[in-house]
Amino acid sequence: MVGTSAGAGIGTAGGEASLQLPDLGGVEVLWGVSGRVLLALGLVVCMAGLAFGVAVYRELRSLPVHTSMREVSELIYSTCKAYLTKQGKFLLILWVFIAAVIVVYYKVLVGFGWGRVAVVIAFSLVGMAGSYAVAWFGIRVNTLANSRTAFASLRGKPLPLHRIPLRSGMSIGMVLISLELMMMLLILLALPSDIAGACFIGFAIGESLGASALRIAGGIFTKIADIGSDLMKIAFKIKEDDARNPGVIADCTGDNAGDSVGPSADGFETYGVTGVALVTFILLGVHDPAVQATLLVWIFVVRAVMIVAAAASYQVNDAWTRRKYRDAERMDFEAPLSSLVWITSGACIVATFLTTAAVLGGSGADAQWWRLALIVSCGTIAGALIPELVKAFTSTQSRHVREVVKSSRQGGPSLNILSGLVAGNFSAYWLGMVVVGLMGGAYLISTQGLGDLMVAPSVFAFGLVAFGFLGMGPVTIAVDSYGPVTDNAQSVYELSVIEDVDDIDAELDRDYRFTPQWDRAKRMLEENDGAGNTFKATAKPVLIGTAVVGATTMIFSIIVGLTDGLTTGLENLSLLHPPFLLGLVTGGAMIFWFTGASIQAVTTGAYRAVEFIKATIKLDGETKASEEDSRRVVEICTQYAQQGMLTIFLGVFFATLAFAFVEPSFFIGYLISIAIFGLYQAIFMANAGGAWDNAKKIVEVDLHAKGTALHDATIVGDTVGDPYKDTSSVALNPVIKFTTLFGLLAVDLAVDMTDRGQHGLAVTLAAVFFVASAYFVHRSFYGMRIRSSLEEDPSAAAVDGTAPLVPTQATESAAPDAAATDDAAAQAPLLEAPGR
Repeated sequence: MVGTSAGAGIGTAGGEASLQLPDLGGVEVLWGVSGRVLLALGLVVCMAGLAFGVAVYRELRSLPVHTSMREVSELIYSTCKAYLTKQGKFLLILWVFIAAVIVVYYKVLVGFGWGRVAVVIAFSLVGMAGSYAVAWFGIRVNTLANSRTAFASLRGKPLPLHRIPLRSGMSIGMVLISLELMMMLLILLALPSDIAGACFIGFAIGESLGASALRIAGGIFTKIADIGSDLMKIAFKIKEDDARNPGVIADCTGDNAGDSVGPSADGFETYGVTGVALVTFILLGVHDPAVQATLLVWIFVVRAVMIVAAAASYQVNDAWTRRKYRDAERMDFEAPLSSLVWITSGACIVATFLTTAAVLGGSGADAQWWRLALIVSCGTIAGALIPELVKAFTSTQSRHVREVVKSSRQGGPSLNILSGLVAGNFSAYWLGMVVVGLMGGAYLISTQGLGDLMVAPSVFAFGLVAFGFLGMGPVTIAVDSYGPVTDNAQSVYELSVIEDVDDIDAELDRDYRFTPQWDRAKRMLEENDGAGNTFKATAKPVLIGTAVVGATTMIFSIIVGLTDGLTTGLENLSLLHPPFLLGLVTGGAMIFWFTGASIQAVTTGAYRAVEFIKATIKLDGETKASEEDSRRVVEICTQYAQQGMLTIFLGVFFATLAFAFVEPSFFIGYLISIAIFGLYQAIFMANAGGAWDNAKKIVEVDLHAKGTALHDATIVGDTVGDPYKDTSSVALNPVIKFTTLFGLLAVDLAVDMTDRGQHGLAVTLAAVFFVASAYFVHRSFYGMRIRSSLEEDPSAAAVDGTAPLVPTQATESAAPDAAATDDAAAQAPLLEAPGR
């Protein structure tokens, strides 16, 4: 691959490694202030954002909470810590594979000295550590907020149940965006300009690796635990989050592993990779160093200003919410979340235009400033429109979700699942049209003169749309983090068995000066959980949308290098060139394999979790499951999450190497294909899962139909939707970006071999890497499939693999009465092992 240095002609060897930053201090913007000074002020904004996160953390710790609830949340946190510690060690093992390729690329191909190679490797570690750190901060804040939210519900007022989860989510969003922006600003300001480009690539690959592993493993973990816990409601007719169920603690841990750790790392990586894609484009596609410097300063100043706009919007929305709901007995928990998104969108658009006018108004790009601001605003509008569309398919108030409930009433699980599939498919159409429309609008704007500043202005416009998507970053993360807190709060309430504490009413009146509203508290927690489900769903398409749109910009960087600055070989990027077409077909195959492999890991892990829970649950004479049994379920979830993640990651890793070594145009087609297939697969799965989830919530909260056949049908639908929405769909986002970023290095290695006359070696390596990838694809099913107890341990006392997962003995000994036993036996066929 070939690339360009700032101000140099196309053709400098080394591709993205040779990118050299222009002199940022040589450009005066904003009333004569230098670019470096403005970027330094951005660091001040980042420090303020981090300070906000720390302040909220301390505030949450000081909020009142009953001992019984705090003990549960601390147990959840301790299991989360154990999980994250194991994941950290696992990440280092995976990083060794990436580090090896970085060394070969930068040392052997590019010719960097060992010192410069070490700096690039160090920044890959920094990127991975950043993803890991924000994930850790997220679980700590969420596990403080869950018990405080649960306790606040006892006062019977809904406002605190909204403010605590949203404030904790906002702290995560501010810390995440501020930390990521600070790291990128430090690369711009502190490193020599001739190595900063390589460090950006290393940083992005590191954070992408961290996000991919934590997203995949977290998604598998959380759904193993969730399904294992949910199926007990059918098997034993027990309530949700029954304290006697040892799977509930694992479910709560999974809420954090999948819905906090994963999204935090994913959001960190998405924000960073989109920035790196834009930086790479500017250095490759803009030839004037002065314009390069101005555009780089503009992008990062706008990012800093948007952090301020998001923080201000949150404060305004919080003040309005407090005024409206201060004395309310009931509230629509979705309403203030929706208003926050729209207020932030409007504030960010205004801030974008004002900042762009100030920074670019007096530069060489002065005639284009309003066009650039308008393109960014297309993405910002999408960040508000997409959540509204998602709610049309996943909200408890939506017709699609209510259609799922109605179809379940007469058709049971079968029609429940079909209606959910309908919702997912329709959502993919409407969200796809919105993304295409906004990208199309950005393209039309880019044709109005941006070509005078750069090559392929439409690609830059697409990158700016992704940039605008992320303009509301802190708020997007906040409404996403709202979900795991509200979900955990409901669980903490039940697991604390606070209602059974001796003389609890008098204790609360004496120590906290209020009389508990038990029934009202439980209802509000369930309603708030429904709002959390909806807004968890709204963040998923935003992140996958930015992944695809941002990947478009990064793919262009590869194309620029392969075509010597868009001057040669463009005919290879045509459907008339067979390798390019074959690459388009191959990408779809990988997306569908990944979907199946991730669900298979959930299926096998859930089978083992259910098997253990069934053998250990005690319903007679017990109030709580033992901590030892709960931790064992967490270990089962962790085991299968790591096994699934390792197999899937190595399959993706070797596939990227194999296809990059086949032929460059084949690889370009492959990258485009996984982005497009991944976009629609992710949207479909995420929103189908969201519809199933909230259909169950309607049955539980609005219809008060827990324990009925209708409830059982919606539970089955929810367990199908669990890996759809929280495993496969969400993990496609980091997988697409990791493949694209890692491909920057891999395709460079392959082209260099061919240029040196080693085409035969490149083809041989492609074959070897493909065999390795195919091996892990094979193992992702045959190595993860469900085996009967007899297969695994012939001496085991268990019967053959056709035995139902609801053992008769366990049911009879555990059931509190004969009626419950009969109910469980009637449901046993739903839980039978394969082959019955």
